[in-house]
Amino acid sequence: MITPLDLTDRTLAERLLAIQHAAYAVEAELIGFDGIPPLQEDLAGLMRSTEHWLGRYDGSTLVGAVAYEFPDDDTIEIARLIVDPAHARRGHGKALLDHLDQAEPRPVSLVSTGSANAPAVNLYKSRGYTETGQVEVAPGIYVTQFSRGS
Repeated sequence: MITPLDLTDRTLAERLLAIQHAAYAVEAELIGFDGIPPLQEDLAGLMRSTEHWLGRYDGSTLVGAVAYEFPDDDTIEIARLIVDPAHARRGHGKALLDHLDQAEPRPVSLVSTGSANAPAVNLYKSRGYTETGQVEVAPGIYVTQFSRGS
């Protein structure tokens, strides 16, 4: 089941933060950099998020989420895609992206991820995203930007 998330619900936000920290800890290990902003975020910061959130449940357990924004009327930007590492490699990330495509169709979709995060890079490429650039966020640490659509 995929449903919108209300981050003013403290219990939900606590679970989401635990998933976020666990997911970004995996990415930090993959890319060799632990300065990823969501990895440093605290509960108050997460609960203040102005992003839109969808959560994926396995039964009653939140196992993943996608956060997104609308920079303009034609564009959706995926800000975060997180899956609890205990539930990884089971299609939850793909399901969240599929649901987002149906729920919020836009001509242009943007996303970025650590360049050395091969699982995320492969997921986005498999969904039709093409690389539009790279940004060095720390010495020797790169983030790849992707776009799909117009």
